[in-house]
Amino acid sequence: MALVECPSCQKRISSLAKSCPHCSTGLSGDNESLNRISHIKRTNQLMNQSFLAMTLFIAGVVIWFWGGEPAEGLRANIAGICFVFGFVGYLIARVRIVLHKRKSI
Repeated sequence: MALVECPSCQKRISSLAKSCPHCSTGLSGDNESLNRISHIKRTNQLMNQSFLAMTLFIAGVVIWFWGGEPAEGLRANIAGICFVFGFVGYLIARVRIVLHKRKSI
Protein backbone atom coordinates (compact mmCIF):
# COMPACT_ATOMS: atom_id res chain seq x y z
CA MET A 1 0.00 0.00 0.00
CA ALA A 2 1.32 3.43 -0.96
CA LEU A 3 0.05 6.98 -0.71
CA VAL A 4 -0.89 8.53 -4.04
CA GLU A 5 -2.51 11.81 -5.08
CA CYS A 6 -6.19 11.88 -5.91
CA PRO A 7 -6.55 12.93 -9.57
CA SER A 8 -9.40 15.30 -8.73
CA CYS A 9 -8.54 17.05 -5.45
CA GLN A 10 -4.76 16.35 -5.34
CA LYS A 11 -4.92 15.14 -1.72
CA ARG A 12 -2.98 12.07 -0.60
CA ILE A 13 -4.94 8.85 -0.36
CA SER A 14 -4.24 5.13 -0.17
CA SER A 15 -3.47 3.39 -3.45
CA LEU A 16 -5.92 0.64 -2.46
CA ALA A 17 -8.88 2.99 -1.90
CA LYS A 18 -11.91 2.48 -4.15
CA SER A 19 -12.87 6.16 -3.90
CA CYS A 20 -11.33 9.34 -2.51
CA PRO A 21 -12.51 10.03 1.06
CA HIS A 22 -12.14 13.79 0.47
CA CYS A 23 -13.99 14.35 -2.82
CA SER A 24 -15.68 10.95 -3.35
CA THR A 25 -14.18 10.49 -6.82
CA GLY A 26 -14.34 6.86 -7.89
CA LEU A 27 -10.89 5.39 -8.44
CA SER A 28 -11.29 2.63 -10.97
CA GLY A 29 -8.26 0.97 -12.52
CA ASP A 30 -7.69 3.86 -14.97
CA ASN A 31 -5.88 6.32 -12.69
CA GLU A 32 -3.33 7.24 -15.39
CA SER A 33 -5.99 8.89 -17.56
CA LEU A 34 -7.38 10.79 -14.57
CA ASN A 35 -3.88 11.98 -13.67
CA ARG A 36 -3.29 13.25 -17.20
CA ILE A 37 -6.63 15.05 -17.24
CA SER A 38 -5.95 16.75 -13.90
CA HIS A 39 -2.45 17.73 -15.11
CA ILE A 40 -3.93 19.33 -18.23
CA LYS A 41 -6.59 21.17 -16.19
CA ARG A 42 -3.96 22.58 -13.85
CA THR A 43 -1.84 23.67 -16.82
CA ASN A 44 -4.84 25.50 -18.27
CA GLN A 45 -5.52 27.23 -14.94
CA LEU A 46 -1.94 28.45 -14.73
CA MET A 47 -2.00 29.68 -18.33
CA ASN A 48 -5.22 31.61 -17.63
CA GLN A 49 -3.60 33.24 -14.59
CA SER A 50 -0.61 34.20 -16.72
CA PHE A 51 -2.91 35.70 -19.36
CA LEU A 52 -4.85 37.67 -16.74
CA ALA A 53 -1.65 39.11 -15.28
CA MET A 54 -0.38 40.11 -18.73
CA THR A 55 -3.71 41.76 -19.48
CA LEU A 56 -3.46 43.74 -16.24
CA PHE A 57 0.06 44.86 -17.17
CA ILE A 58 -1.06 45.98 -20.63
CA ALA A 59 -4.01 47.83 -19.07
CA GLY A 60 -1.51 49.73 -16.93
CA VAL A 61 0.43 50.77 -20.03
CA VAL A 62 -2.76 51.90 -21.79
CA ILE A 63 -3.94 53.87 -18.74
CA TRP A 64 -0.52 55.50 -18.35
CA PHE A 65 -0.31 56.74 -21.96
CA TRP A 66 -4.01 57.37 -22.62
CA GLY A 67 -4.42 60.75 -24.33
CA GLY A 68 -0.86 60.93 -25.69
CA GLU A 69 0.92 62.19 -22.58
CA PRO A 70 2.17 60.53 -19.39
CA ALA A 71 -0.34 60.19 -16.58
CA GLU A 72 -0.51 62.42 -13.52
CA GLY A 73 -2.35 62.20 -10.23
CA LEU A 74 -4.88 59.45 -9.67
CA ARG A 75 -4.46 58.06 -13.17
CA ALA A 76 -0.72 57.62 -12.57
CA ASN A 77 -1.41 55.78 -9.32
CA ILE A 78 -3.89 53.41 -10.95
CA ALA A 79 -1.53 52.78 -13.88
CA GLY A 80 1.37 52.12 -11.50
CA ILE A 81 -0.67 49.64 -9.48
CA CYS A 82 -1.67 47.82 -12.69
CA PHE A 83 2.00 47.76 -13.80
CA VAL A 84 3.24 46.28 -10.56
CA PHE A 85 0.48 43.72 -10.00
CA GLY A 86 0.51 42.68 -13.65
CA PHE A 87 4.29 42.31 -13.85
CA VAL A 88 4.72 40.51 -10.51
CA GLY A 89 1.67 38.33 -11.15
CA TYR A 90 3.01 37.35 -14.56
CA LEU A 91 6.41 36.41 -13.13
CA ILE A 92 4.83 34.30 -10.39
CA ALA A 93 2.52 32.58 -12.88
CA ARG A 94 5.41 31.76 -15.22
CA VAL A 95 7.51 30.30 -12.40
CA ARG A 96 4.54 28.17 -11.33
CA ILE A 97 4.10 26.97 -14.93
CA VAL A 98 7.76 25.95 -15.17
CA LEU A 99 7.58 24.11 -11.85
CA HIS A 100 4.35 22.42 -12.92
CA LYS A 101 5.89 21.25 -16.20
CA ARG A 102 8.82 19.74 -14.31
CA LYS A 103 6.41 17.63 -12.28
CA SER A 104 6.02 14.23 -13.88
CA ILE A 105 2.56 13.13 -14.93
